[in-house]
Amino acid sequence: MNTEAVPTPKNLASATAQPPLRVDELIAQSTVPTRSFEFFPPKDDEGFVALYRTIDRLRPLQPGYVSVTYGAGGSTRQKTVDLAGRIQNEIGIRSVAHLTCVGHTRDEIGAILDGLWDAGIRNVLALRGDPPKGQTEFVQTEGGFAFASELISFIAERNPGFCVLTSGYPEGHIHCLNKVRDLENLKAKQDAGASVIVTQFFFDNAELYRFRDEARAIGITAPIVAGLMPVVSVAGVKRMVALSGARIPNPLLVALEKVEGDNDAVAQIGTEHALQQSRDLLANGVDGIHFYTLNRSRATVDICTALGEP
Repeated sequence: MNTEAVPTPKNLASATAQPPLRVDELIAQSTVPTRSFEFFPPKDDEGFVALYRTIDRLRPLQPGYVSVTYGAGGSTRQKTVDLAGRIQNEIGIRSVAHLTCVGHTRDEIGAILDGLWDAGIRNVLALRGDPPKGQTEFVQTEGGFAFASELISFIAERNPGFCVLTSGYPEGHIHCLNKVRDLENLKAKQDAGASVIVTQFFFDNAELYRFRDEARAIGITAPIVAGLMPVVSVAGVKRMVALSGARIPNPLLVALEKVEGDNDAVAQIGTEHALQQSRDLLANGVDGIHFYTLNRSRATVDICTALGEP
């Protein structure tokens, strides 16, 4: 699908693009915690039109940057590059393109990096990535990378102009139950060249604070941006929790299940919980908050509006 065929709202296209500042530089220069949003490339033109409406509603919140995900097995490779470039160059919001090891050789990764650079993108979130649909285990591509740390090292050495972000897991990675080893893996990613950490979503801030303390104790100095996902669907959050290994605090789960089937009530509870998380995180010195929007705007707009100016 050619995203160039999808019209951008006129008020977005007229925006002045921000300079391609690296996210690590943005965080270092900012006097307040950054706010940022995640989007995923839609499957069809209708989805892209809806996404641009979402971005139209979120842009006045002045996010420091947005990230664009990379589908399982690299299934959205070109859409990710095109969407990240369009958001930055036409809409005027600094973009971070996700990039995974799955299904790619070193040469293919190099070509993707060249395409991102030519599009003005200077920020990449490097991940090992999930197995392609129908597979349960990660399999290294011949001529590719086995670990995110290898991908990060490759990017840092080949294209040092990129800011490389990476993921952190406050409750541990679902495929690495040993939290000490998981933190060691995170340290290896920092040492390989990652300069910003964006966490997986969590619902209990105590998990983030413990994770942050333990990370700092072993020499992880990179900014840690907290990932939050406002709950808008009970079935949806249960599915994502099962895939990610994150946990829902029992009081929140009970409250959500009591109103399951009432979409507005679920969204209200989920939004209020994420708002309280945000306020507590900001009061406790978080480096930034990254909202997993699921390509929707209402909850994120409500939360950021309630928080006030960044």
